[in-house]
Amino acid sequence: MTPLFVDPNIAKAKTLDPAFYTSSEYFEIAREKIFATSWQFIISKETVKFPGDIEPFTLLEGYLNEPLMLTHDKDDQINCLSNVCTHRGNIVAYKGCSKANNLRCKYHGRLFELNGDFISMPEFKEVEDFPCKEDSLTKLPLFNWGNLLFTSLNKKEEAPVYFQEMMERIHWIPIADFIHRADLSKTFEVDANWALYCENYLEGFHIPYVHASLNTALSFGDYTTELYHKSNLQIGIGKSEEDCFDLPESSEDYGSKVAAYYFWVYPNMMFNFYPWGLSVNIVQPLAVNKTRVSFITYMWKEERYDKGAGSSLDKVELEDEEIVENVQKGIGSRFYKHGRYSVSRESGTHHFHRLIAESMRSVE
Repeated sequence: MTPLFVDPNIAKAKTLDPAFYTSSEYFEIAREKIFATSWQFIISKETVKFPGDIEPFTLLEGYLNEPLMLTHDKDDQINCLSNVCTHRGNIVAYKGCSKANNLRCKYHGRLFELNGDFISMPEFKEVEDFPCKEDSLTKLPLFNWGNLLFTSLNKKEEAPVYFQEMMERIHWIPIADFIHRADLSKTFEVDANWALYCENYLEGFHIPYVHASLNTALSFGDYTTELYHKSNLQIGIGKSEEDCFDLPESSEDYGSKVAAYYFWVYPNMMFNFYPWGLSVNIVQPLAVNKTRVSFITYMWKEERYDKGAGSSLDKVELEDEEIVENVQKGIGSRFYKHGRYSVSRESGTHHFHRLIAESMRSVE
């Protein structure tokens, strides 16, 4: 495998080796080196609102494929647990339920508390050194922001490293009051590598050329990117004050015509804040050249929905899909080696590539 390197000086740097987008070897290694160690979005907290609620799920189905579950225990705590019985590996919770008192494996009756602690096991009297810590369900870290829940399979850094700047920047937005709207949420499949989809999101350079309707709402000259450790922010400034945020004086951006906050969190999460609410985009790898993108809608002010920069999102998505699918075709060409970065317009993509190279470095 070719070592991945991206020069920290954007003016000198070349883009990632194209093999990263076409090689099944890179794709497999990224599963553990990039995705298993990062924080990932799970679901809305309201799914396990009451004690006794249980909700099984698969983390990044089709790629990480990790069976997990959320439980709301009798101490009013929400837990993220492995959904795999510690006896013979059966799935513990097959479907969501409410008013549960414990977790019982359907295979041989092993019993667990809702916090994952082992309770009992039939026909195990003669087993030595039993039970021990490993007989309880593995408990994963859980990060809660508003109604949004996140976990990590093998975290290398605490959640604030990923989310702190976003939380501070929009501290005045009542995230906990946002309502999940399944009827407005959608999923798309894109014939392109997951990273190509992300890097397209990370620059507004293409907006005037690809998104005519979005370009009418945003001032391209005022479009900015701010880089953080494991995230970044693109700020879309409106051409007029209409359909912009009503910013309070406590906002760092007070006095600006902010039409959208586009936060990206490494490696695959986008949090798009509009005056009407939030669109969370989760980019899920399926194959080296296939990606699932979930658009999860949270409503704040429905009367402002589908206006300004936050309008026609389906149309914008299809325009992006067309571009990244064609990039996937082109990047496999024997004539394409590397690209260069616009210093003023592609700092977000350069930052992303640097993070990928850093994550993958230990495998060289």
